[in-house]
Amino acid sequence: MQTHQRLQRRLGVFDATAIGLGSMLGAGVFVVFSPATALAGRLMIVSVLIAGAIAYCNAVASAQLAAKYPASGGTYVYGRKQLGEWPGFIAGWGFVTGKTASCAAMALTFGHYVAPDYATPLAVAAVAVLTAVNLMGITRTALLTRILLGIVLATLVFVAVAGLTGPHPDPGASAQSPGNAWGILPAAGLMFFAFAGYARIATLGEEVKDPSRTIPRAILAALAAAFVIYLGLAALLLWHLSPGRLADSLSPLLDAVALSGFSAGGPFVQAGAAAACLGALLALITGVGRTALAMARERDLPAALARVHGRHTVPVAAELSVAAAVMLLLATTDVLTVVGFSSFGVLIYYSVTNAAAFTLAERPGSAPRWLNAAGFAGCLILAFTLPLGSVAGMVAVLATGVGGRFLVLKFRKRPPGA
Repeated sequence: MQTHQRLQRRLGVFDATAIGLGSMLGAGVFVVFSPATALAGRLMIVSVLIAGAIAYCNAVASAQLAAKYPASGGTYVYGRKQLGEWPGFIAGWGFVTGKTASCAAMALTFGHYVAPDYATPLAVAAVAVLTAVNLMGITRTALLTRILLGIVLATLVFVAVAGLTGPHPDPGASAQSPGNAWGILPAAGLMFFAFAGYARIATLGEEVKDPSRTIPRAILAALAAAFVIYLGLAALLLWHLSPGRLADSLSPLLDAVALSGFSAGGPFVQAGAAAACLGALLALITGVGRTALAMARERDLPAALARVHGRHTVPVAAELSVAAAVMLLLATTDVLTVVGFSSFGVLIYYSVTNAAAFTLAERPGSAPRWLNAAGFAGCLILAFTLPLGSVAGMVAVLATGVGGRFLVLKFRKRPPGA
């Protein structure tokens, strides 16, 4: 049996929490409220609550499994251990493909915030720089994440103060209130991905100190902080901008500051948005690289990706391959029009997480089986209420991966010379 060099445990609770929260406060916090409000109107608050509840179920399941299997790969590993190779592969393949596209979209969003005319070159440069940071070791990744997270949190505090203290526009001047009750679930599907960043903590399980204690604490702390922030911002924006104006806004946090009379704060909000993009992109590249490493160890991806190099003990081959794939997407594809299918992939990923946690024999009193069942059902409901194009696109990607793995396994079992 082939042995692989292990990664080193360097992350404590604070660093792991920062990585998870940095992922959840990515570019989505600056844009997700508008499309969610367009679907659900004033009931967008209900969508946030639903998304947060399902995210809590998933977080509890992730924490249970990560404490038992503290290795890189997250649900890919958990699915293989608890459910079998195929469920694990589906989770891993959906995560790697969907989140690679998300990396490209995040990088491009950063480029548009900084200099729209040079968005793609800036996006490629951001991927290159952040990959270089990752290759310097997980502690450097955690340090940069803390810096970027600090900038984002300062920006959100500024937006909240401006919205609460500044003059409020006349609600009657905005467009008619959009959305309806039928849009609550699709809006919750959009909002859910604001909370999905704690998966990055689980995928780093092999690099966390005392994982049975650190990982559950970091996951739940990051989710709790993100939930409070998103719920507070949702209430503030609905009150300050009105549902009609919020639904029509391309940059709701920037508009909230401008309409409060703090127009000079616009560059500060833009800087915060750019930092959020970079923080989420940094965590995404790290998480996808670790999942690719785990899949390569099991030969579900090329074995060369399982190599760990250098004194920083990082998966160099996996990290560079992820960066190359993201740059290829940036150079050849209008990423923002195709990345929607990643939403479906992440919900399938978490449905496998809940199914795997359901099979655990030993569990704390705070993690009953019914919570895993509720998370599983919630993920599937949100997945299949997404737009049809998103569902069809990711189903095609998953089917391609399943077909490819089937053929590879069949070829491996063929006797020599057959």
